[in-house]
Amino acid sequence: MKIAIVTDAWLPQTNGVVKTLMTTTQHLRALGHDVCVIEPTQFRTFPCPTYPEIRLAWFPYRQLDGMLREVAPEAIHIATEATLGTAARQWCRRRRFAFTTSYHTQFPEYVASRFPIPLSLSYAHLRRFHGAATRTMVATPTLQRQLEARGFGNLVRWTRGVDVDLFRPHDKTFLTLPRPIAVYVGRVAVEKNIDAFLAMPWQGTKLVVGDGPARAGLESRFPEAVFVGYKFGEELARHIAASDVFVFPSRTDTFGLVLLEAMACGIPVAAFPVTGPIDVVQQGVTGVLAEDLGNAALAALMLDPAQCRDYALRHTWGAATRQFLGNLVWQEEEELHTEITEDTEFGTDR
Repeated sequence: MKIAIVTDAWLPQTNGVVKTLMTTTQHLRALGHDVCVIEPTQFRTFPCPTYPEIRLAWFPYRQLDGMLREVAPEAIHIATEATLGTAARQWCRRRRFAFTTSYHTQFPEYVASRFPIPLSLSYAHLRRFHGAATRTMVATPTLQRQLEARGFGNLVRWTRGVDVDLFRPHDKTFLTLPRPIAVYVGRVAVEKNIDAFLAMPWQGTKLVVGDGPARAGLESRFPEAVFVGYKFGEELARHIAASDVFVFPSRTDTFGLVLLEAMACGIPVAAFPVTGPIDVVQQGVTGVLAEDLGNAALAALMLDPAQCRDYALRHTWGAATRQFLGNLVWQEEEELHTEITEDTEFGTDR
């Protein structure tokens, strides 16, 4: 089957959304599906305000139209809500082509952390965006309940997996830093709440694996922490596995793939009891959730690494991909109805 995935998040970005989409695409192709990924590097782009490392497609509608007509997909999934996602939504609406979307990030909270925009306005925009989809995929039961409470409909589950061959226990001697080592992995940005990790009391080492716009400021404010930048593949897995506890300070993630990656390495998790961790972490078994992050990290040090690994082994990308497939809306042939009128939206042109 021909599947088009339209996303504003793709390489060279490094985050959970990109990893999810790339891994899902690989598994779909392994199952014999013809997958076309439409992403920003195929277009003229401009830097995302306040986050220039992220590039957004500049008025992509006409080029996107040609690409979709050439691909003639039987299913279209719109993964993100920025300029490409908005253009793809408009394309589908004009042709009455049924499509699915996914809710990967708590975008209103991210915007509020940078600009004084009320959450109610951001959520109203997202309700409208996703309301046109036949189904909107969400990662956890808690996120589904939260969105339903805000008026979202047609929500279905799409869970996540972990590569347990890559992320596995390793020799602790890979890191020679003072122990215990508490590690954070991910983007170094304001919405990740890394201050809460770096400010918590800790006798040992706080290790930050990742990069982003907040790194310089955090390095200046917390000189005792060790920042090593982005790591990938085996090197990333070895950094995690050589640590003693994985600290996840974010209050706005919808899942947190790195939680499963840490558990697969036999590393327990400390996090706040919020969306994402509350559905992924087994309290007192694979991690500790508490409002006092430092106490949670100390308590997590006492947990059994084998139970963390066993839990991760039950979460495969194969199962997650089959769930994704089951949520798609299939169309035997592209319907070229008379285009319907819709208000012009940011990132599109007529």
